[in-house]
Order: sequence, then structure tokens, then C-alpha cells
Amino acid sequence: MAAFDQAHYNQAIKDFEESHQRIDVSPTKKQLLGGFTVICLVLNRTIGSGIFTTPSKILGGTGSPAVAIMLWAFGGLVAMTGVLCWIELGLSVPVQTIPGYLTLSGNEEEKSVPRSGGEKNFLEFIYGHKDPRFGHPKFLITCVYGILFIVLGNLSGNAVAFGSYVMIAAGDSTPARGTVIAIAIGGLTLCTSLHVFSRRGGVLINNIFATAKVLMLLSMIILGFIKAGGGLKSKGVPAATENLNPNTSFQTNRHDIGSYADAFLYVFYTYSGFEQPFYVLSEVRNPRKIFPRYTIAAILIAITLFVLVNVSYYCVVPKEVYLNSENPESLDMATVFFQDLFGSIGAQRAMAGLIATSIFGNLLVMTFTAARVKQEIAKEGIIPFALFFASGSTTPWARMRARWQSQRPGLAQEAVESHLEQTPAAALGLHWFTSVFLVAVTSALNSGTAYSFLVSLYSYVIIVLLGFLVSGGLLYVKFDPRREWKTISKGNFRPWLDPLHAVIYFLAMGFFAFAAFAKPAANSPFSTKYQQYAWYLMPAVGLSSLLWGVIWWFGLKGVMRYRRKDLIVKRVPYIVQDTDPDGTNNGEWVQRAELVDHEWVANVPSRSTSMEDYELG
Repeated sequence: MAAFDQAHYNQAIKDFEESHQRIDVSPTKKQLLGGFTVICLVLNRTIGSGIFTTPSKILGGTGSPAVAIMLWAFGGLVAMTGVLCWIELGLSVPVQTIPGYLTLSGNEEEKSVPRSGGEKNFLEFIYGHKDPRFGHPKFLITCVYGILFIVLGNLSGNAVAFGSYVMIAAGDSTPARGTVIAIAIGGLTLCTSLHVFSRRGGVLINNIFATAKVLMLLSMIILGFIKAGGGLKSKGVPAATENLNPNTSFQTNRHDIGSYADAFLYVFYTYSGFEQPFYVLSEVRNPRKIFPRYTIAAILIAITLFVLVNVSYYCVVPKEVYLNSENPESLDMATVFFQDLFGSIGAQRAMAGLIATSIFGNLLVMTFTAARVKQEIAKEGIIPFALFFASGSTTPWARMRARWQSQRPGLAQEAVESHLEQTPAAALGLHWFTSVFLVAVTSALNSGTAYSFLVSLYSYVIIVLLGFLVSGGLLYVKFDPRREWKTISKGNFRPWLDPLHAVIYFLAMGFFAFAAFAKPAANSPFSTKYQQYAWYLMPAVGLSSLLWGVIWWFGLKGVMRYRRKDLIVKRVPYIVQDTDPDGTNNGEWVQRAELVDHEWVANVPSRSTSMEDYELG
């Protein structure tokens, strides 16, 4: 960092500290996330409960092993188009004004500067444009997304499944509802506490979980193929060769669109996770080099593993086990897979333990990433005590390590030259509260029904509705010349066959947003008989979630009128050109810190604030 830039940074920090404003500092070079961690963030999120618990629902929804496998492949391709949309937007917005004293030309320039937050940044850029020609009400888009994500941006459904599988692994095949809820809350609390205690420790454990999950799926694939090839003859039942017979595997009695739409939602829920690195984008090293390569690699790995795991399932488990069952909700593919493979009831408990471990890793990564998004939402000032939730704090582990290092002369200078690792502790607490809130709201339901409803709601809102708005918005800015997208995205990621990726994702999400209202057949696993709630309830609640933020926005405007004051939000990024590990300038503009201030000002119109407000002498 140039001496002049450092002086500018120090002066800005001093100015903000004197006025009791908040400073959010990005991780140091050594603390930034690398390509391997990006892949692990995606895989640890995608490999959770879905690949173990949803294949039976998808088979029941399609009625055919071949169609179910095709749906998994199709879901992967749609997820890939979503990845391309997210990369294109993530590396192009937000756009920041770089003062002339920092640019080579000496003139003020507009540059894309990646920032954490994911869809929040995309939707604000698309629908909350500050240009008066577009006339978007202040705070409206932020409220619509922010309140929605604060409430639903968690994995409460997976936490409930975690409680169930822990008890099954312990030998209780029908665990009490209260016990499941207690374990679910305990798992959420443990994940939150870990990230509060140590950012570095949380990242390390995330990578370990992701690696272990990949190895576990590979083992399942190999075992299933060995069974299909005639191995393990002395164990369990014969291979289910008829499942993949080309003459019969496409036969199905399921012809209602509602069942296929719901089945696809479960498929896509399993693939959801590609957005996780975008939630922490400003914490990644060399994002323009790392993101296109490693996010695409991660989703390709996930597609390959999920399709092959499903093929492996059908090599072992006859489809009639599910299609002829009077209670398909009580069965999951992975457990029956191991029971049939090894012919032991103990396999059920062993598999339950593995699934519980996988789900815990799922909760761990979502806690890490979603808390960063909620911190970004809090920076906009739309929630009570916003600056408190927007603030980062030094982790207890970092404080302990610094105290230990100060006693070792060789390491003391390193501690002085770089700030200690930070974590959004308050935002993590907010994430924990909303997660526990959803678990509590659904606690009156049995664990299977609660899991089904929460998973479906998350899929419909966070994946389908937001995916529809983001991809549709991307098409809008591409074809509206006033938005100057070609100029903004110049030099950034541009997918092949552009804009086909956005068209495919937009059409797919739009179709399933409305198809979810189609009534499933009476014998479908998604019917009211098996789900224990009306088929239209989930999409109705999901669509209403877009109104929660609108209502909140009206409340915020009402508070402003009552107080006769405007809320002025100032977010001043400290931006520099990034360097590679060897010290050479790589041309990327990155955000090293951000100064945040919220003021209630009487009769003062809102104004934008830039780094120029803090330019030296």
C-alpha cells in the first residue's frame, strides 16, 4: 500500500472515530480466501442433507429412475447458468468512483469493485438505481431483499434434519419432537459460536468438512458400482438391475406437472450453494482470477457427484421400495442404500451419523456466509441498532494469539503490521436468532413435515424468486442502453453465448415460480396427504415474502415522517489497486475497508458520499 494511500486511510479512520462512526476492515492479504476455499464453500453447502434425503422424494415425484436422473442432470445445467449470471454480476457491480489521485490517468474513473453481499448488490444495482431517471424509492429494494433474507436466509430446515439424524444415529428411530428441536438449536448455536470465536478456525473446519464429504460421496459411488457389477454377493439383497433397464426405467404413472415442479425444487435445493462465495466476495484473493475458474469447477464437481450418486442408489435400491410404500416420508434413499448394501440394521445408524455430520458442515458454511450478508444489510441502516449489527469485532482467538505473539520477539512485528482477524459477531448473533426463530415457528409440526416445509420455502424464495429477479434484471440492464452495461462490464467476465445463460435461468426460475401452484396428484409424495400441509401454502407464503420488505419500508418511511427526520446513510469505501503475492500490480480494484455512518437529519435531502469527502488537503 502506497504511503500516500496509507496516510489517506489513517486520516479517514481518525475522522470517523472522532465522530463515533464505524469502520469495517477487510481481511489482510494472509487472511484472504483462496481458490481451494472457494470450492469448499460451494461443496460444503451443496453437499448437505439434500443428496441423502431428497432422491426418494424426487423418485416419488417422477415415478421413474431414468427421469429422476435426468432431472438431476437438468438441475445441474440450470445451476450452471445461474453460476454464470452470478459471476457476471459479481465481478461488475457495485461500481465505485475512483478519485483522480488514485488513477493512472489522473482523472476520476468509474470502476467495478467486488463487494460481499451477493444478490443484495445485484438487486440494488438493477432495481434501486440512483439515477433520477429511474425513480426508484429510497431504501425500497434494500428493504424487500433485506427483510426477506434476514428471516429466511438460513438453513433451519437442515437444522431440524440434523436433530433427527443425530437421534437416529443414537438408536432412537422415532425421536421425540422436543429432543429434535433442542439438538437443532444446539447445532445452530455451536456453529455460530465457532465463527464468533475464530474466523480462521471456521474456514479451516469448513474446508475439512467439504473434503470429507466429497470422499464420502465417492465411496458411495464406488460401492454402488461394485454392487451393480456383481460384487458384495454375500451381503444384503441382489443388485437392483431393473431400475436402469432401458426398456422399463422410463416408465412412470406420474403425469401431473405439480409433482415434477416440486421434484425440481428439491433438486435445485440440493444444488443451491453456488452463491455462497459471492456472499463473502470482498474476502477473496484476486476475485477476477479466482471466481470464474473455481466457482465453475465447484459446480461441475457437484453435478458429477450428484448424478453418479443417484445412479449408484439405483444400482442397489429397487424403485418399488419407495413407489409402493404407504409412508414414503419415513424413507430416505441413503439409509436404505446402506441397508440393502450390507444387510445390517446397524447400517441405518451408521448412515444417519454420516448424514448428521454432513448437515452440520452445511450449517457451518451457511452461518459463515449468511452472517456477512446480514452485516451488509445492516450497513444500510434499515433495521434497529443497525450500526451495532454492521460492526465487525476482533475474534477472541485473535486476541489470545496476539497476546501470545507479543511475548515472542520474532512474531511481534508481524502482529503490529497487520490487523487482527475480524468477525461480524453481532450479525452472527442475528443469524442465530432468525434461524432459531424459524425452528421454533415450525416446532408444532413433526420433524419430517417441518423439514419439508422449510426446505421448500427456502428453495422457492431464496433460489427461485430471487433467481428470477436477478436473471431477469440482468437481461434488463443488458438490453436497456441507458444502463450502459457494456461499459460497466467491459473487461470483466463475459460468458460464451451471452446472454443465453441469463435467458435459460430466467425462464427456468419463472416457470417453477408459477408451476409450484399446480396441484400434485393424490398419490404424489408432494400431496397434502403426505406433506401434511396444503400444496399451495408454501408458494403462497413464499410470494408473500416479497411484501414483508414493502411493509417494512412503509414503516421506515412512517418513522421518518413521525420524527420529521431523514435517515442519511454514508458508506465510504477505501479502494486500492490489488497486488499479486510477488508485489506486482494486477490491475484489480479492491475494497480494503469501509467507513459507515447513519445519521438522522432534519429536513436534509439524501446525498451520496464518496472517497472525495475525505480527500487530504
